[in-house]
Formats: sequence, C-alpha cells, structure tokens
Amino acid sequence: MDSKNVIAAISLSAAVIILYGLFFAPPAPDPKQLQAEKNTTVETTTEDMPSIDQNQEVSKVSRNDAMAVDDRVLFENDNIKGSISLSGGSIDDLTFKKYTETLNGNDNVVLLNPKKVQNGYYIETGWVTANKNINIPNSNTIWKIEGNNKLTPSSPVRLTWTNDNNIKFEKEISLDNQFLFTVNQSITNKSEKTYNFYPYGQIIRNQAPEVTNFYILHEGLLGVFDDQLVEQDYDDIQEKKYSVNAKTGWLGITDKYWITSLIPENNKDFRTDFDYKNKFRANFIETSATEVGANETKSNEIKIIIAAKEVDVIDGYAERLNISKYDLAIDWGWFYFIVKPLFFAIDYFFKITGNFGIAIILITACIRIAFFPLANYSFRSMAKMKVLQPEMTRLKELHKEDKMKLQQEMMALYKKEKVNPVSGCLPIFIQIPFFFAIYKMLFVTIEMRHQPFFGWIKDLSERDPTSIFNLFGLIPWDPPSFLIIGAWPVFMGVTMYLQQKLNPTPPDPIQAKIFMFFPLFLTVILAPFPSGLVIYWTINNVLTMAQQYVIMKRTTVKTV
Repeated sequence: MDSKNVIAAISLSAAVIILYGLFFAPPAPDPKQLQAEKNTTVETTTEDMPSIDQNQEVSKVSRNDAMAVDDRVLFENDNIKGSISLSGGSIDDLTFKKYTETLNGNDNVVLLNPKKVQNGYYIETGWVTANKNINIPNSNTIWKIEGNNKLTPSSPVRLTWTNDNNIKFEKEISLDNQFLFTVNQSITNKSEKTYNFYPYGQIIRNQAPEVTNFYILHEGLLGVFDDQLVEQDYDDIQEKKYSVNAKTGWLGITDKYWITSLIPENNKDFRTDFDYKNKFRANFIETSATEVGANETKSNEIKIIIAAKEVDVIDGYAERLNISKYDLAIDWGWFYFIVKPLFFAIDYFFKITGNFGIAIILITACIRIAFFPLANYSFRSMAKMKVLQPEMTRLKELHKEDKMKLQQEMMALYKKEKVNPVSGCLPIFIQIPFFFAIYKMLFVTIEMRHQPFFGWIKDLSERDPTSIFNLFGLIPWDPPSFLIIGAWPVFMGVTMYLQQKLNPTPPDPIQAKIFMFFPLFLTVILAPFPSGLVIYWTINNVLTMAQQYVIMKRTTVKTV
C-alpha cells in the first residue's frame, strides 16, 4: 500500500467526526416497530383510560411576572434552588447554583420556567379518573400548605386539596441534597363510594430550545422502556406521536448538559407518550387503576430527577435507585465501551493534576503507549515503503504499459523485502474509535465545561478563541467566526504537515499536491471544534512523529 492509502486512512479519522451523522448515527426508532416488538399499541389502552390532556394557554409574560402571580413553596439545597407553584402544584422554577450561563459570568443556569412564560418548562404529577362526576386536581388547582413552607433536604413539604366529594388529595414532596425530588401522592376517600384513579407524571416544554444541531449528540425526548433506549428529536415528535407500554423504565427531556426525568413507581405497568400539542410533552400514566374504597387511603410514589448531567451523580442515582440504564441520560454513544472508561481515566488524571488540559495530554500519552507495539510495526512498514520508493518508481516506469507485469514485480518486491503494504493502515483504523471517543467525551460531559488549560484557553469544551487573521490578538480586530483559526489548530496543522513529510511521497505529482493541502484542510475544519480535542490531536501528532522518526532512522532495506 503506497502513501496515498495511508493518508486516506488518516483522512478517515476526520471523516468519522464530520460525517458521523451519515455513517454512524442510528436512525430514529420507528414507533410502530417498537410497539410491534412489544405486541402493544396505544389503542389497546386508551379506551379504558382517562386522558391527561389539559387546556393550558401560553401568554408572553415575563418570567418575573409569571412568578409573582402564584403563591409558591421555595426549595433549596447545595446544588439547586427554586420554587413549586401552588397553582397546579408544579415544579416550574429551578436554577443550578454551581453553573453559570457563560464563562466567568454571574448569571446561573435557569432550567425550569413557569407555564405562562413563552419558554415555559415544568413538571406536573397527579391523578386522573374516567369518572366525570368528581373533580380532581388539575393545572389550575390551588393547593394548600400543611406544615413546613420551605422544602429542604431535612424538611419535606405537604400540599393538600379536597374536592366536593370529600376526597382529599395530598402530595408530600421531599428533596435530597443533589437533584432528586420524591413525590409521594395519596388519595384519602372519606365518601361512601369507591373510585378508580390513575397516577401520572409529565414534563412539559412550551417550545424547543436552541440545540447544538450536531449528529453526535441527542437533545430532545428520551427514555428507557423495558431496557430499550428510545431517543426522539423535537422534529420527530412534531411530525408523529410516540407511544409505548412498559413494565419498567424512565422518561425525560435532555439537553446537552441538563436533564429532567420521571421515574414511575416500581412494579407498576405504565404507558408513555411523547407528543406535541402546541407544546412538547413527555408523560406516563399507569395502565392499571388504583381503586380507592370508602374511608380508604391509597398512595403512589414518583421520583423526579432534574439534574446537571454529572457522571458521578447520574451513575449514583442509577445504582442507588436501581434505575435501569439511567447512565444513558448522558449520551455516551455507540462507542460507550470506549468513551466512558476514557472519561474515568481522564477524570482520574484531572483529580491528580487539577487541570483537564494536562489530563488530556496524559491520556494521549497513555493511548500512545498502549498502541506502541502496533505503531512500531506500522512505522517499520512505512519506513521500508519510503526506502523502496525509488525502486517502485523505477518499476512503474519500466512496466507502465503492462499493468499485470507491474503488479507481479511489485508483489515480488514486497515479498523479497518482507514489506506488508497494508500494515501501515491497520493501526490508524484501530485508533479511529479512540479519536472519536475523545471527541465525544469532550463534547458531552459537563465536567469539561468551562475547564481551563493554560494561557488563552479558558474553556476546553469550546474552540480556541484566537485567530491567525489578527495575529492571535496582536491586531485590534475581531474577525468573523469563520476566520477564527486559533493558535492550537495552526500548531496542529504544522505538526500534521511535518508528520506527512515522514511518510512516503506519492509518485503522482497531483496526488502529492492534494496531500500537501490536507493539513491545511484539517486545520480549517477542526478550528471550530473543542480546543481540548485539538490539543489531543496535536500532542498525539508530536508523539507519533517522535516514534516514527526513531523507527525510520533505524530502518534500512537492501534493494539489490
């Protein structure tokens, strides 16, 4: 295999990222197929079950005005703060205390907003019934507080409401010190009749947020139902409703770094709907009625996790609460088995060094060490190919009119010098998943967000902010975004160019010019990518060049 094949293999590593959506991104699950696999459909349950649809109008009021309209129960712990509206009993106000909107900014990330705000985003829990002769709490019900009037990890709150039929509805809401709300909702029937109720929970988002719009990350509605992961984009739900029946699982709406999720009570069959009716909804309702007899009390528990997607937190809830595959709330992707272990390794180095940039360099060195024997074998083959290049050129000129003879002579030469032309590509193909895994890890994990390196790199999850077009800040001019090609991408391009010089030169002049252009092409393409990824690639190039240079200096072949 000549140098054009080797460089083509290198090119594939860039193509894996750039064209991921075409080659690797899984297609959206087909609702009909999933329902067929479970042998259940929406129609088999909706006839006997009440609807949880409610007419809710969205008005373009400010967040502050919407917050001032309703009485509220405040909540706070070490990680979040916000309030619960007594109108509807919904969790519709939540702020992350440890995360800001921008680097070095003062505004904390606000995730949930009241339903009347244009970008309303909130969570409701409750009961519905098919009996139209009784009133049940809805989104406009005014709940009363009994006991504590502030929710903290040490003090739960109780909300109550009683209807005209002398049926009392209660919600006891507790909060841990991270991101978990537990809603224990009960019904006390003080009448002389028996009624059936269905517990439900739903997450409502008035409008789709601005998403990253990149194929390697899912943002939208998701869940795990009977151990099967389901991901539905906002566009998918606007086009077609998704429904599924399940015995176990969870559901939610995910952003790049944040998630809201509902975990139904264990051992209770439920139906989940992802739909769009002027707003996006992810909800569940138990498929079996809860029968509440005269002078009887029945209860149901729903867990709500509204979290920053910290790996330790998500994994901790998955294990502690026995939530099946809840770790997939973080989009580890198809290379889960590589990406997640790499995260734990880089997180370990971060805890030792205190700098994620140094951790990236250390993990790069570890990957190079792991592939050291394989790379040696590859570089020896490439070195021999480079030494053999004059002889290969002579043979091509000698047999340019006889392709069959040329092929035979080339194979004889490879056999004589014990050169495998394919071996130069093998290590590159094997390392492609690791390159993609590094990128995926940097892109999806919140631990990398707003983490600095040294100098001008203040956030490894964002692009290098400098630009060669203003001499990296020496000229007082802010170039447009497409001209922001920073120092690290330039350094990466230079190292790739130098590395290319160590490889055999293509005998075709046109091919040679194309491959000489390739480092510049990748510099432009990777300039907008996270600076942590560019640092990884640059350090990897430097270590590769050092290893390749030593091998080539030690490699000689005899062609006579």
